[in-house]
Amino acid sequence: MVVSQQDEQVDRGRRAVNWLLGSSLGVLFVSMLYPIAKYLIPPKLAEPTTFSVTLPWKLAELKANSGQIFRFRSRPGILVKTAAGELRAFSAVCTHLECTVQYREERQDIWCACHNGVYDLNGKNVSGPPPRPLEALKLNVRGDQVIVMKG
Repeated sequence: MVVSQQDEQVDRGRRAVNWLLGSSLGVLFVSMLYPIAKYLIPPKLAEPTTFSVTLPWKLAELKANSGQIFRFRSRPGILVKTAAGELRAFSAVCTHLECTVQYREERQDIWCACHNGVYDLNGKNVSGPPPRPLEALKLNVRGDQVIVMKG
């Protein structure tokens, strides 16, 4: 079979047009997928470099047998003032599925409402599905200010 020079030039032109169209479609496809992928995979937030937080409440404002949620770095923390007046601070993230825990005044315990996990006032898991105790945080009281540190 003899291919004329004119047919060969037409084939080269078609291949060039096909390559340009294929490349353009590839670029279009990637430019459409990139924003979708960036939306579905959010960037990791940078953790603050500080390891201590001064709580917004004054020591005198905290009533006995109460709990307060505060922000510790990028996660919630919980400050508990026991009925005896002792202060204790923990990460407020349940060790089961990372729900936020809360203090129950009537039972004097820390409770995770997601799956009915219960922690005692030392942060130890006593019932429900939580596999580990709450992470304890250090407290420092300076005058009337309460400072919480990772410890």
